[in-house]
Order: sequence, then C-alpha cells, then structure tokens
Amino acid sequence: MEKTTSFIPMPLGISDFPTLRERGCYFVDKTHVIRDLYTRRHMVTLFTRPRRFGKTLTLSMIASFFDITKKDRVQELFAGTTIADDAEMMKEAGTRPVVMISLKDVTEATPDRILRLLGMLVSMTYKSYDFLLNDNCLSNDEKKIFQRILANKAQREELALSVKLLTTFLHRYYGKRPILFIDEYDAPIQCAWEHHCYDEVMSFFRPFFSSAFKDNPSLDSAVLTGVLRIAKESIFSGLNNLVVSSVLSGGYRDAFGFTKEEVTLLSQKLGYTDKLSELAEWYDGYNFQGIEIYNPWSVLNYFDQDCKPRAYWMNTSSNSILHDLLTHADRRRYEEIDRLMKGGSIVTPLTDGIIYQNIGAMRTALWSVMLYTGYLKCTETMDEDELPQYVLSIPNHEIRSVYRTEILQSLDDGTGNTEAALYDMLQAMITGDTALFEENLQDLLLRSMSYHDTAKTPEAFYHGLMLGFTLYYEHRYRTQSNRESGYGRFDLAMFPKKANLPGVLLEFKAAETPDALRSSAAEAFTQIADKSYLTEFRAQNVTDVWCYGIAFCGKQVMIKNA
Repeated sequence: MEKTTSFIPMPLGISDFPTLRERGCYFVDKTHVIRDLYTRRHMVTLFTRPRRFGKTLTLSMIASFFDITKKDRVQELFAGTTIADDAEMMKEAGTRPVVMISLKDVTEATPDRILRLLGMLVSMTYKSYDFLLNDNCLSNDEKKIFQRILANKAQREELALSVKLLTTFLHRYYGKRPILFIDEYDAPIQCAWEHHCYDEVMSFFRPFFSSAFKDNPSLDSAVLTGVLRIAKESIFSGLNNLVVSSVLSGGYRDAFGFTKEEVTLLSQKLGYTDKLSELAEWYDGYNFQGIEIYNPWSVLNYFDQDCKPRAYWMNTSSNSILHDLLTHADRRRYEEIDRLMKGGSIVTPLTDGIIYQNIGAMRTALWSVMLYTGYLKCTETMDEDELPQYVLSIPNHEIRSVYRTEILQSLDDGTGNTEAALYDMLQAMITGDTALFEENLQDLLLRSMSYHDTAKTPEAFYHGLMLGFTLYYEHRYRTQSNRESGYGRFDLAMFPKKANLPGVLLEFKAAETPDALRSSAAEAFTQIADKSYLTEFRAQNVTDVWCYGIAFCGKQVMIKNA
C-alpha cells in the first residue's frame, strides 16, 4: 500500500527535544509526563526501562520545559502539545535552573579511563555555566575548584562532588533550587561489570550520586533514567527519598514506548494501516504495568525502511547480559530458553534491586535483568505465600530472533565462521554423517568453551551446550530435553516440524579420561535401545530417526551411531 500523506521525517537518532521540534520530526506527545512528575513532587525519581524506549528524549523534553535559560522558547517548543493547553503548568515553564548530564557514553574498559571520560563530560557541563566565574556568588576558593573541574584537572574527590557543587552554585546565582537530570545513570556501572572492574568503579560512583541526591539543600528535585535499578546497598545507600518507576510498578505506565493507540495513529498518518498486524507481531508485546507497549525504536525504523520487518533493536547497543547468560548457561537455563523460544513461559520470583555480582549466580537476579532490559515481558503476577511469582515470556518476533543470534555470538571465537561451522555440524547430524558431525562438533568445542566451564557438573554443561546448538534449528525442529520415553529419560530429542526431515536423538556421557571416550560413547548409544527412547518418536509417527551416543572429556568428543 502506498503512502497517502506527505513524507514525515522519523526522529531516528534524535534524542534532544529542541532539535526534534526544530526539524519538524514526528513527535509522539508525551508531555503529560511533565504534569505527572510535577504533581507528584517526589525528591528523586528513577525511571528504568529497556534501552531505546525514549528515556533520553523524555528527559530532554522535561528539562526543556523547566529550563530557565529556555524561557523565551517554551511556547515555540511546546506549541500544539497537550501541556501547552494547561495554563497552570505553563506558569511553571522556564522557571528553574537545570543541570542535565548523560552517562550513556561513559563506557570505557578500565576505571582510570572511565573517570577520565567522566571528567571530560563534567568539564563540558561546567562550560555551560562558566558565567558563574564572573559573579560574586562563588568564593575565591570555590572559583579555583570550578576552574579545575572546567579544565578537567579536578582531583578525584572534587570530581566526586562536582554535581553537588554545581547545584549549590546555581542555587546561589538564581535564588532557586535547580532540577538535576542524569540520563543512563547505570551505563558506566554495567560497563565496569562487563570489564571486571565493578568494585573499583562503584567506589567512585557511590559518593558521586549520594552527594548530589542525599541531603542536598540546593536540590529542588532530580530525575534519573537507566535500564536497571541497582540495589540501594550497592549505590544509593541511605537514600530514602528515591521513587522508582519500572516496567512492573511505580506509575508513568505509558511514558516510554508507544501505546497501541499511538502506533495506530502514526500508521494512519503515514498511510500504512494495513501493516498493523505485522507491526504487532514484530514489535508489540511489552507489558508496562498492564499497558500494551510497542518498541518505539523498531517501529520508527520499520516505517523509515519502507515497512521492512527486521530486528532493528538488536544492534543498538551491547547485549552483553544476554551474551553472558548464554555463554555460561547450564542445562536448566537452556531448557528454559528453549521453552521461551517455543512461545512458552517460565514462572519465577524477581529481584527488585540488582546486585551485578549476583546476576549469573541467582536465578531470580538473572530473569529480573532479562525482564528489565527488554528480553522478556511479564504476563501475570501470582501471589504465593506473600512472595510474588511472575510469569515471563518473550515479547515478540524481534526479540526471539535476538536470542537466536546471541546463541551464535556466545559461541563465536572472533573469526566470524561460527555460524557456518554450526550449520555444517547440524547438517551432518541430520544426514547421518557421523564423521563430519564429530569433526565439526570438535571444532565448535575448541571455539566456544573453557575447561573451567565443565568443572562442577560436566554432563549438565555439555547437555546445555548441545541444547544451545540445537536451538539454531528451532525453525525446523521442536527440541525436547530430559523427557520421559520408554523406560527412562532421553537427554535430547529433535522432532521434525516438516515431514521430509528425520528425527534426531542424542544421549550424552561425560568421560573421566580421554581414553574412556570410546567406551562412554558406546554406553550412551546402547542406552538408547536399552531404555526404548524411540518410543516418543513412534508416538509422534516419526519413523526415520538418527541416534547418537556422544561422549565428552574436556574439549574432546567422540560420537557413535552404529
């Protein structure tokens, strides 16, 4: 269907509200958030939503409304919006000093580089207020500190207090307490976790944040955005005035992302109402406190790319948390991922505040992170003995494709050939070419695993690894793991979704030594017949089945199928 209206530029890559308005880009009116925020009057508000859901643009919009330096532009910037019709709120427009800092790019690999980058960022922020140096509101000693921060020569302690100092100086100059906005507050902390320098980086950011927010007499209020709520004891110790709005609670349900009504209106304006079902399949499915939400970044890209459905969200930033999950996944987690990818769900309690060190160790922390970062949605809450249980599932087709891609990347050795190697292995497996199957599986083991991965429960590790491999063929096979059949439980079975494909049954053994590989593979293969594992295949009318006994020892493997 051709467009029936004139071209409307999509605001892709534009997160600055004044720039968006000046360029005449399409704007989904979220100005009611300003009224909600002002009415609630909370001292510190933290918005946590997945990346690319409009947090930065919304923060810029709120800051632009209150910014005293933009007082003469408020009418122009907000013309035609909901809040422009609110006479009482418009009296508050342009009445506050504003400090806005984005930490989204403070993502270096070492603590020193993170602090150097932060120092440059704070220096640029201070540059916007260098007029304070010409005013008597600062003492001579304060001017010296200001100049050191401005020149990016501040001591570590001065940098840690830099935001609090700036709010103090602005309060004196204007006689009004400023509003502080910090965007993507958790970006450097997640980066530090990824690069194994979490504790050192956290030792700086604790005073950086607490000095600005806790008992700061010069602060009117503060608004933060991020992907995760980091546990208070980790970063916000003693901050009792923090109110959190997340995907599960805290209000502001439609403040981020596009509602169904907003997507429908945009489709109508562009003349693409026939694409609504495709949009829903690919980008809908999020549930923010009971409101149906679409991924705004993907919706805008979809229209900008002439309605070509793609996983636009996947490459917008690091998927390191999902990658880490898949790299170290055991059998249970891969079984849960398998269930999710097939359209099923998992039931789990969730962790309110995230402690990064626990992400991999605690199941609740893991699935909490997956929910808050946008890889899962909550479809139901069940109260069981005062401990809520949450039903989680994959939101849409786009995210399902992200899982599949990340399974490959979690195995990648940097050569870029992992997908081809995995495809060759699976093709050999379903055609009965045991020698090639073994050769390619051996290659993948060398690429993707460490001896340390198998230290605790080797057979469970290999089981999970093979389940992860088979998920690559989820469009062709329905995989079942550790299910009853005959007189026991098979390890892994692949039931074809198409009549012309054979079934596959895999039984695993962990050999204690390389010399025991052959006998262990033979034992695994014999077990298939002895336990009548093919019973389930016969029940499903699958008569052509390749059976393999597979033995592992460290990075070595041996396969028997006859």
